[in-house]
Amino acid sequence: MASGDFCSPGEGMEILQQVCSKQLPPCNLSKEDLLQNPYFSKLLLNLSQHVDESGLSLTLAKEQAQAWKEVRLHKTTWLRSEILHRVIQELLVDYYVKIQDTNVTSEDKKFHETLEQRLLVTELMRLLGPSQEREIPPLLGLEKADLLELMPLSEDFVWMRARLQQEVEEQLKKKCFTLLCYYDPNSEVLVGEQQQCQDAKSQQKEQMLLLEKKSAAYSQVLLRCLTLLQRLLQEHRLKTQSELDRINAQYLEVKCGAMILKLRMEELKILSDTYTVEKVEVHRLIRDRLEGAIHLQEQDMENSRQVLNSYEVLGEEFDRLVKEYTVLKQATENKRWALQEFSKVYR
Repeated sequence: MASGDFCSPGEGMEILQQVCSKQLPPCNLSKEDLLQNPYFSKLLLNLSQHVDESGLSLTLAKEQAQAWKEVRLHKTTWLRSEILHRVIQELLVDYYVKIQDTNVTSEDKKFHETLEQRLLVTELMRLLGPSQEREIPPLLGLEKADLLELMPLSEDFVWMRARLQQEVEEQLKKKCFTLLCYYDPNSEVLVGEQQQCQDAKSQQKEQMLLLEKKSAAYSQVLLRCLTLLQRLLQEHRLKTQSELDRINAQYLEVKCGAMILKLRMEELKILSDTYTVEKVEVHRLIRDRLEGAIHLQEQDMENSRQVLNSYEVLGEEFDRLVKEYTVLKQATENKRWALQEFSKVYR
């Protein structure tokens, strides 16, 4: 072989020393130690192929790296949940501090109450834990099914969750801006703009609250105006309707009189065309005689009615007399008939 394929003893000791100091730092061996113990040096060289820089075996180092990766993943997940939980708690605290000084809109009230209700129920369910792993009865005899009944309505929760994302983003932006101002004081020039933005948002919320109050007041005024307008329309319509009814009645009355006169005129026209003067005079005489006969008949009827009324005064006694008279008359008729028959026989 060529001489270039081998290293000199001095260069080999330097390489071995570098490997030992890098992968076996606890050894801290010098060149003299390696030269005096060649077999130990060879052992260290072989051992360096199976350990990493920290002195662990390659298998343990790989498992340790995987364990640290899982630890970082769990830590990140926990930090994310913890940050979100603390941000939500800060939102609720800020809300209850705010309502002591200023009025809030109905939407803000609904959002924070739904958020608080959901958060409390979720924490209670977490404290109860899985029911199948409990060996002791649950606190106060509560089960998850009991807590689920306290959950807010599904539509309220969906609406709250959509707004919660925006609120959390705004809260995190404030915290990031605070950190930026701490580590980079030059960025404090943005504080004024941020304050102006916050003031504008506060004014907007106040305007929204004022608009909501005015809308409610305007709605009540509008309802009162509509009620007054309806009453005025009814009163005016009743007055106008009565006047129209009176005019229509007069018109119909005049029209009815005109129709009667027209019918009378047609009747007279037909009579004049049908009958001559002589015929009309004869019909008048016949009518007068008939009317006189009718008058006499009515007088006879009235006399008969008075006689009948005088008999009716007798009541049941009169009925009995009528019956006896009928029986006697019938008996007389029978005897008269028998006498006539008897006379026929002896003639």
